[in-house]
Amino acid sequence: MPSWRTTLTAAGIDDPRLRDDYTRVARRVLRREPAPYLTLRLLAAPPLVPWLAAGVAFMNRVDDVAETGTPQERSAGLAVLTGQVEAALRTGDGPDPLLRAYAHAVAARGLPEHWVTRFLDGAATAEACFDGFGTEEDFQSYLDAYAWPGVLVFTGLQYQGGPDAEQAAAWRRFVDAAQRVDFLADLAGDLAAGRLCLPRARLAEHCVTRADLEQARDTPAVRALLADETRRAKAALDATDGILGLVEPGLRPVIATMTELMGHQLAAVERAGVRALRKDVGYGLAAPVRTLLRARTRH
Repeated sequence: MPSWRTTLTAAGIDDPRLRDDYTRVARRVLRREPAPYLTLRLLAAPPLVPWLAAGVAFMNRVDDVAETGTPQERSAGLAVLTGQVEAALRTGDGPDPLLRAYAHAVAARGLPEHWVTRFLDGAATAEACFDGFGTEEDFQSYLDAYAWPGVLVFTGLQYQGGPDAEQAAAWRRFVDAAQRVDFLADLAGDLAAGRLCLPRARLAEHCVTRADLEQARDTPAVRALLADETRRAKAALDATDGILGLVEPGLRPVIATMTELMGHQLAAVERAGVRALRKDVGYGLAAPVRTLLRARTRH
């Protein structure tokens, strides 16, 4: 693995201030998201790593503001952040190293700014005001408004000039699968925090109440609901087949690893059954280590 200095040089980032900005960003990502950061460093082509690290950091910043505090505090925080982002994109400057680095990445890679705007708008509406999904259609609207642009403000930086329509559509399928797996894996924590991320209409179809889930009742109806949601997530994950052909070669090992880990996590959710309502389902340690080592060997 090349040094961070060599990685910055490989990406053509020579300005001392920008190199310092990207270094601060990388440290931030390492602290908050050590597994994704190490996966990028180990598996992604070095010229892509600084751009993608800036994308992850920006995505996390928006997520944090959209999910912290009261609805009024979230709205106010996102309004301030949106103004700062717009100024950074317009001038390439500002007081925040993270936003300076991200604005530079967007300009250098030619990512269309409408993805950034769409993500910020979705954060202020779909995420900051989130109160669950009534139907599958509501879930799909959430993906369109927030989760899809959220993944493209990060992964879109791999493409010089941004993703084309086919590439963007592939990432829409990817985020559908990723969100379903994430919601299932985090059921216990979300319910404890007052968030129900399964469509209410599907609870009604199975004659399951929110209280059934919050109290982790082991009933045939609850088991049937969870099995149905797992099948839907599996189908969504299967629908991502072929995405590697639309990923830049330098990022393919990373995306292959992420997809494999989603499969591991979904299998763990399926094994857990109703226990997924009592404790969030993680990757564990062995599966990520084995997956990363195999990917590193192939790489």
